[in-house]
Amino acid sequence: MRTARIASALLMGLAVLTYSGWLLEFAVPTGVSPVRDPADALLAGPPVFRVLLAVSGVAFLLAGPPLHRLGPVQWPARLSSISVSVFGAVVLVQAAYPESSGVISSLLSVILLVGVISLVLWWPPGWRRFAVAGLVLVLATWVAVVLAAQLGEFEGVFSRFQLLVRAVLFGTGGAYAFIKPAPRHAPRI
Repeated sequence: MRTARIASALLMGLAVLTYSGWLLEFAVPTGVSPVRDPADALLAGPPVFRVLLAVSGVAFLLAGPPLHRLGPVQWPARLSSISVSVFGAVVLVQAAYPESSGVISSLLSVILLVGVISLVLWWPPGWRRFAVAGLVLVLATWVAVVLAAQLGEFEGVFSRFQLLVRAVLFGTGGAYAFIKPAPRHAPRI
């Protein structure tokens, strides 16, 4: 159990850190406008952005199994850990095929939405508030990104805020897995 806790913490930490690699755009010349251009446009720039995204995809993918061991044996908890791995797999696809990032970004939002809903269903009440707030933020940023793309205004700002929300949610989930003890009432497989 301790090994799963440490592995999940390290993998989630690496995943969140490298998923936040888009912040390097403020230090590396990219030619991408942080206001107008979506964050996905960075993937066509310097290779460091695709490499960091791929590393985060692998880390998310590998974080799912240890998280699976830490949660209770209930379908919402299982869905949470599975959604982390599926998110990682789709992030890997996004790194490999950046030209279809718009569609992939929407798919990532759906996967994150499913994962956050599953957290609302099984996290204890104190932590559940974080999950409910996360659910609202995921929906709000998704709508904001879609509207900004349709209006052609501030898409870069909203897409970067969306990435920030995703990183904070995954960081919170990783913290929960590391801090909270495994439930004693549920058998482990």
